[in-house]
Amino acid sequence: MSEVTTPTARIAVIGTGAIGTAVARRLLEEGHAPTVWNRTRDRTAGLAAAGARPAGSVREAVSSSSLILVTLTDYAAVRECLTLPDMDLSGRTVVGLYTGTPAEARSIASRVTASGGRYLDAGVQTSPDMIGTDTATILYSGSREAFEEHRSLLGLLSRPRFVGEAPEAAALWDLALFGIWYDAHLGLLRALDTVRAAGIDVDDFADTAGTQIGHVIAGVPGTVAEMKEGSYPPGPADLTEHLTVVRHLIDLRKGHSLGDGGLPDVAARIEALIAEGRGGEGLTATVGPAGRASDAPIRVAPRAARRDGET
Repeated sequence: MSEVTTPTARIAVIGTGAIGTAVARRLLEEGHAPTVWNRTRDRTAGLAAAGARPAGSVREAVSSSSLILVTLTDYAAVRECLTLPDMDLSGRTVVGLYTGTPAEARSIASRVTASGGRYLDAGVQTSPDMIGTDTATILYSGSREAFEEHRSLLGLLSRPRFVGEAPEAAALWDLALFGIWYDAHLGLLRALDTVRAAGIDVDDFADTAGTQIGHVIAGVPGTVAEMKEGSYPPGPADLTEHLTVVRHLIDLRKGHSLGDGGLPDVAARIEALIAEGRGGEGLTATVGPAGRASDAPIRVAPRAARRDGET
């Protein structure tokens, strides 16, 4: 049963940096009066003037609330706040709205549950100025019960999406999405820098670069199907042909300020597959069967379990 988001909901926002301030202001806009705490107290003055309740300590903020939104900068700060002696989280839900690693999410979840609370890790795929808009995306994982109970309130911040009951699922999903952006953008930067250094018109090249990136986007459904089915058709090229191009790229990128993008490892993987007699397969074969670095499987929320308001 979902919580009714009335002004009587007891909410704390721990940390009033850019995200924390945006979250607190959004709650204030909806008639809530969140308790706010920040290590530097004068950073809560503006929120207090707008109707928030400043707390003198983390313990005070936590004890006054049933839903604690932690928006500190990193795992070390979160751990410091949530490992105070005799910190009682019984009956409370802690939501970690910060970027961390899967291991950090598991550690915090363990600490919260050991103190009697429920934990939701959140992957914040939005900027502070987009909090509360339809374009904001925040991923949640951990206690499904806590997510369902607080779904309406979390919906004030973004269109909430539950991605799995393993506490680390949102952190892994979040970082994987960031990885796509970094890989694509750094690849573009390497290419632009390479052609510029060769005296090629960057604007002319950019037109073809956009088309090439579009091919990757268009190929997402097919790549997913290949991974799920364990079938790796060659597509536009097989592994023997890919290896030739990858080796050329390694040579082209030697000494580049942004490195070679890890292509030597890719070449080694392709060479190993060819040695196994799999040279006729496509590039998706390089990842092979599904596998995880984590010692525990991550169960992603099935599509059928998602409800209205989720993307």
